[in-house]
Amino acid sequence: MTEQNQISLPDEVLNTILTGGLDGLPEAVSLLINHAMLIERHRHLGAAPYERVPTRNGHANGFKKRSLDSRLGTLELHVPQVRDSDQPFYPSALQRGQRSERALIVAIAEMYLQGVCFALLTPAGLPAAGHLRSRSGSTRRVTKILQELCGLEITSTQVSRAAAEMDAMLEPWRQRPIPPISHLILDARYEKVRVNGVVRSCAVLIAIGIRRQDGRRMILGLSVSLSEAEVHWREFLSSLKARGLHTCSSITSDAHEGLKAAAAAVYHGVPWNRCQFHLQQNAQAYVPKQSMKEAVAADLRSIFKAEDLATAQTKLAAMIEKYSASAPQLAAWMENNLPEGFTVFAFPEPIRKRLRTSNLCEALNKQIRRRTRVAAIFPNPESCLRLVSAILMEISEAWETSTAYLSPELLK
Repeated sequence: MTEQNQISLPDEVLNTILTGGLDGLPEAVSLLINHAMLIERHRHLGAAPYERVPTRNGHANGFKKRSLDSRLGTLELHVPQVRDSDQPFYPSALQRGQRSERALIVAIAEMYLQGVCFALLTPAGLPAAGHLRSRSGSTRRVTKILQELCGLEITSTQVSRAAAEMDAMLEPWRQRPIPPISHLILDARYEKVRVNGVVRSCAVLIAIGIRRQDGRRMILGLSVSLSEAEVHWREFLSSLKARGLHTCSSITSDAHEGLKAAAAAVYHGVPWNRCQFHLQQNAQAYVPKQSMKEAVAADLRSIFKAEDLATAQTKLAAMIEKYSASAPQLAAWMENNLPEGFTVFAFPEPIRKRLRTSNLCEALNKQIRRRTRVAAIFPNPESCLRLVSAILMEISEAWETSTAYLSPELLK
């Protein structure tokens, strides 16, 4: 399609409703969304249609038709396209929440078909976590909810078709090429998944990268595995390498032995930094008295916030001597473990502050948990992978179009 001229939005929407009544609502909402997407494109480009300004960020490139199912019916949309822009453009009205909501509904439907049904519902119409009962108790209610939310019928054919559509969208994202990455952050979380008829705690392995070219964050990939054993981490990291992540300047993670061994094998020679937040938590297990914990935490913070490596090493030596008598196990543990968190001292201070912990993954895990707790127990690993992929895809797209996480000049 060619570029559309600006429309008189209130008149057109009002006329649509007056002419069609309530039946005209889908068309009216379509007009509203189309107009909002046009405004968003103008803001992205930094210029109105045909306006010539030196700061223009690309050019309008027509529209792409798209049909979107909603509670009002099918919306016929004209999605604005952009070319020659230094950043990708996709209207926020379409990209936020839709994939993850759809994946969540599919997961719930799969659980229902396998004989598990939710009894209590939240005000939004989604099941409340942890409240389950037999399938016969709420069949009609769940059927109605799923149909209202996304028009999904409770049949194996419909659910399989919806799952296949989601997979066709998410798999290319999981397999996309990886650009040059400066720093890699790794972590894992656990979800309850039914595997071969048995409920197990499966590890969701996640990799976050800082792009070397612009300092922006992106989620590189994920994997749903039976555990964090070395074999699973090695397979996951090898898949990242096959997609283009051949090396990086550093890897930050906790000290899980399987992860450490796999990272050393796949990315041999890449400096590894142990998450300082996890070191703080681990140290508390070696503090013999409750009254000492606050002082130990303060001493550890002073070490990690040192201005350089030499100062950190000097403070560590003093701390080991300080606690050698009152907490000998703590002193021995610090001597053997704290230096693993000193790798970041090789980088400039602004980079060091952002990379000294894996808290970026921890914040991500909280967002994942908000959705996965609704499913409670995934019916199979594919269902878990589908939902987490949809969530991470949305977050990564927002990161990749936001401001830089690290200064590109520092990364050079």
